[in-house]
Amino acid sequence: MTAADSSGEAAAVQRLRAVCLALPEVDERVSHGEPTWFAGAGRRARVLVMLSDHRDDHLAFWCPAAAGAQEFLVAEAPDRFFRPPHVGHRGWVGVRLDVTPLDWKRIEDLVADAHALVTGRAP
Repeated sequence: MTAADSSGEAAAVQRLRAVCLALPEVDERVSHGEPTWFAGAGRRARVLVMLSDHRDDHLAFWCPAAAGAQEFLVAEAPDRFFRPPHVGHRGWVGVRLDVTPLDWKRIEDLVADAHALVTGRAP
């Protein structure tokens, strides 16, 4: 990995962090060794987004998605979206952050949709 790659990946993680923390009742904690954003308060807090820092040889995040979204996204752009291990069978989608250009509008929409799913609020 070059210094430019590292810098670009760090910037992508910082932007993802900002997207997550801009949503109501979201906080960041380390879970399973990775930065993870939770939505909700106290014991009702649920995972919204989990960073996957090169766990599968790429920088990505995982988030819950609406029924059918994972299959649609993976079929549409398998170089950007994937079925993550451990939670993919629940419909979660993996989103690569190490491909360019990143579609930040789409990422923001996916995170907002995940927030709506875990909090029960409309986006």
